[in-house]
Amino acid sequence: MKYIYIGDIVNTHGLKGEVRLISDFEYKKKVFKKGFKLYIGRTKEEVIINTYRVHKEYDMLTFEGLTSIDDVIIYKGDKVYINRSDLKIRGYFNEDLIGLSVYANNNYIGKVEYIMKNKAHNILVVTEDEKKNLIPNIKEFVTNIDLENKRIDVKEIKGLINENWYINSFSRNVWTIFK
Repeated sequence: MKYIYIGDIVNTHGLKGEVRLISDFEYKKKVFKKGFKLYIGRTKEEVIINTYRVHKEYDMLTFEGLTSIDDVIIYKGDKVYINRSDLKIRGYFNEDLIGLSVYANNNYIGKVEYIMKNKAHNILVVTEDEKKNLIPNIKEFVTNIDLENKRIDVKEIKGLINENWYINSFSRNVWTIFK
């Protein structure tokens, strides 16, 4: 089973077993439905959604068989996951991109280390050795995502790829020596 992180239970709400979840998961409408399975905490304890509603910035959930605050208080602070195979989508999850090799004009840039979420779009953090490149995950920059071959192709745009990293790194090291 491959788990995908979708959010954190930050607190309980009321006395009837409702929890507050903070999530920026992009497929909430497909996940937060009665009968959908979630997995909570390090042990990935399986629970089934009974009710869902939105309250302020929180996703409010109750689970089947858990009807009091005493039943759900143990989940406060836990991470919530879904099983990858339980959610059928066209395309990919952001988590699918982590570890893929990134190329610009067939020149290797590095691997996707993680994805930063931004209000406008997601940003791929691509690292090679100590060098980091931040690449917006939008069609103007990312030209091809090939999950099968574990490869992402990006347009080579001046300033997008940190071409002068080695020079800047050398300058910092020399400056440290003379301090």
